[in-house]
Amino acid sequence: MVTVVVPKERAPGERRVALVPEVVARLVKQGARVRVEKGAGEGAYYPDAAYLEAGAEVVERGALLKGANLLFTVQPPPEDLIAALEPGAIVVGFVQPHKNLELVRALQAKKATVIAMELIPRITRAQSMDALSSQATVAGYLAALHAARLSPRFFPMLTTAAGTIRPAKVMVMGVGVAGLMAIATAKRLGAQVFAYDVRKAALEQALSLGAKPIELPISAEGEGGYARELTEEEKRIQHEALREHVAGMDVLITTAQVPGRRAPILLTEDMMDRLKPGTVVVDLAAESGGNCVLTKPGEVVEVKGVRIFGPLNLPSELSVHASEMYAKNLFNLSSLLIEKGEFAPKWEDEIIQGALLMKEGEILHGPTKALVGGA
Repeated sequence: MVTVVVPKERAPGERRVALVPEVVARLVKQGARVRVEKGAGEGAYYPDAAYLEAGAEVVERGALLKGANLLFTVQPPPEDLIAALEPGAIVVGFVQPHKNLELVRALQAKKATVIAMELIPRITRAQSMDALSSQATVAGYLAALHAARLSPRFFPMLTTAAGTIRPAKVMVMGVGVAGLMAIATAKRLGAQVFAYDVRKAALEQALSLGAKPIELPISAEGEGGYARELTEEEKRIQHEALREHVAGMDVLITTAQVPGRRAPILLTEDMMDRLKPGTVVVDLAAESGGNCVLTKPGEVVEVKGVRIFGPLNLPSELSVHASEMYAKNLFNLSSLLIEKGEFAPKWEDEIIQGALLMKEGEILHGPTKALVGGA
């Protein structure tokens, strides 16, 4: 019988849990043994009693990993869990190897096998396992709400006895999953929404949600649905054109990121100087360096009357639904790791191969291997 274990997340501010009781019950029904650390679901409002009712064992942290085949986490596993891993066990969760090289080395020394959820291929078969997309949906929703909270202006048009209030102008820069959800939420709040992306297909999706696309003579379609890095000439064209557009906005929500690299700068100092007082910037790329030059990760700063917010780990704020979505991503992935209640990883499957960061201590992910070697 396969044993799946879920720890209580220890990262500061992290309220999510890798598996929710509903998903635990589905795994147990399929013949798996599920072991959950005491208090693991508290941050997402899932009590231990709910896990017990779903068929899980609830144990202290010290007893968690004994005989475990699969360790499901949200954040990268801490040192104590890595040390307690048994031979043959697989760690499944977000690893962010480019930011956690010491962690990668510790896993390597333990001869661990690691499936990184951020490396799940962006292919049709893997959509139900795509945790980056599920958590970006949460982040985009909250980005629009935070923008509305920080703005000194109403989002919707209002007709009042004191006169008509014009709707806020919101520009979303980077129209991936997070950007699309930010557009949809800002529209629901009544704002006039504009969208910019270097990918033509993304702008078509933004248009379908009611945003007005801002089109430039640049197309930077990359692999796996991501944008490729712009050339210096393309960056110059982008900068000159965007300078004029951002000046008239009340809110800017930036979401542009390149996997494994620093986020591209979209809002330069001269562009920020053109923003009118009272403008709000919500920078969803704060964790990877930020799209705005003035972003301070985790803080709200005000510069010349412009508020810049660089939120960290937004999905944790919506811990109930973020955990539910992530747990379902893991459950769908588990079909490639468990068969009839037995531990049976399908190593040759393209999804497993794409997401396999390392196997028995050997780093298989090219960029991570280069970083570890270079460092």
